[in-house]
Amino acid sequence: MSSPAHLYTFGYEGLDIAAFIERLKSAGIRSVVDVRELPLSRKRGFSKTAFNEALTEAGIAYFHAPALGCPKDVREQYKRDQSWSRYTTGFMKHLGQQRAAVAELAKLAKSTSACLVCFEADFNFCHRTYVARAAHAAGAPSVMHLMARTMCSDSGLRAVA
Repeated sequence: MSSPAHLYTFGYEGLDIAAFIERLKSAGIRSVVDVRELPLSRKRGFSKTAFNEALTEAGIAYFHAPALGCPKDVREQYKRDQSWSRYTTGFMKHLGQQRAAVAELAKLAKSTSACLVCFEADFNFCHRTYVARAAHAAGAPSVMHLMARTMCSDSGLRAVA
């Protein structure tokens, strides 16, 4: 069996569970890594237990990686000030302390077609992009971002308005 070509990321914002799973299947995803610190959602089907059950029924493995989620204090600061640079600084400090979890993710991503999942549709404004990049630096395949109908490779850069 050959190694997976990519480590994928995908946000479920704007999709129902059926459309989300269909997109994962169309991309050949075999494992989902939930990188929400607290895997709760107001969207039906995306809280941990229901999400795990729906993925399992679709033949997709589910893993929860709370250590790779964004800490509450960083999320709350972002809600107050909407500063993406402050959010990024806070999250990257946290991520730098999660070497074992990143190494585990990289190992998983080398063995199966894995996708990091969080809520935010725009990967440019979601911590899962930083997690994917850290895993790639630790030996995971190159990063590819899924969207509802398309996908794009990760450039490591973000457009500036």
